[in-house]
Amino acid sequence: MPRLIDPKLFGLHSSTKIEQTGEKQFIIIIKRKSRIIMNDGEKIVVKAALIREKVPGAVVSLRTTAPVCGKTKAMLQDNKVEIEK
Repeated sequence: MPRLIDPKLFGLHSSTKIEQTGEKQFIIIIKRKSRIIMNDGEKIVVKAALIREKVPGAVVSLRTTAPVCGKTKAMLQDNKVEIEK
């Protein structure tokens, strides 16, 4: 059952929303209307790395209501961050 996790457990800012859907499955949630660009993508990769550092073998995904830039999508996939719609 999905549940929100305290981001401070991973050393992340308290405004970051993280949902745990399985033992090692986490989703970073971003709700906004403006496009997710490369700068945002780099921050997401850092957040995913911090989660993987605390939970080895963790699968990290991104759930967003905003459109994602094509280059950013490719960069996230290269860093093993899946994008959910």
